[in-house]
Amino acid sequence: METRAADIVVDGRTVVTARPIASGPWPGVVMLHEGWGIDDVLRRHADRLAAAGYLVYAPDLLGEGSWLRCMRIVLQAYQARAGRPFELIESCRRKLQADGDCTGKVGVIGFCMGGGFALLVSAEGYHAASVNYGPVPADIDKLAERSCPIVASYGGKDWMVRGVPPLREALRAHAVPHDVEVYPAAGHAFLNDKPNGPLLFRPVVKLTHSGPEPASAADAWHRIEAFFAEHLSS
Repeated sequence: METRAADIVVDGRTVVTARPIASGPWPGVVMLHEGWGIDDVLRRHADRLAAAGYLVYAPDLLGEGSWLRCMRIVLQAYQARAGRPFELIESCRRKLQADGDCTGKVGVIGFCMGGGFALLVSAEGYHAASVNYGPVPADIDKLAERSCPIVASYGGKDWMVRGVPPLREALRAHAVPHDVEVYPAAGHAFLNDKPNGPLLFRPVVKLTHSGPEPASAADAWHRIEAFFAEHLSS
């Protein structure tokens, strides 16, 4: 499906948007980036979901300034579960719901840090959430009490995979529809189609088994799109 992309401003921050050219209405998806911020990999993720029939808003959670300073602010907000990143995510959800081309159903998808945010906001008015190698909080059982349906993907070589057992247990305990998968051949950021992040960090990233793993990524995207179709398009 043909798509069109544009950058807009929401609450003073850049938001990458992608949408089908064909007339809708379409479900919406808020997309949350990795710690590196908005990059070409994230833009291709957005275009992919738009081609599958979704209106996508991907807000810049970092904003302007040095990367370290912005990351520190975002991580502080993540720990507090309050602050500008959460306000921006909620503004994007509301703006999507108000979009004349939106069906009113909105999902959220996140990668790495964004996956952690997606899990935290899964109980905040979304119809489905896709959590990709994001951290699982210690109070996941309490969070799962109100969570929307969740599809989650982790790499078996990624240290964050240790959060999978408590995530599965919590979702099962509270009868939350879910699809949680671990890919043994994959590490962190395996859904990316190319290595990303600053060149200086890439040798270190490679040593941690992070980066593209095409076979695992293809299956994960298939599961994500099927799960979203079930919970957002029906």
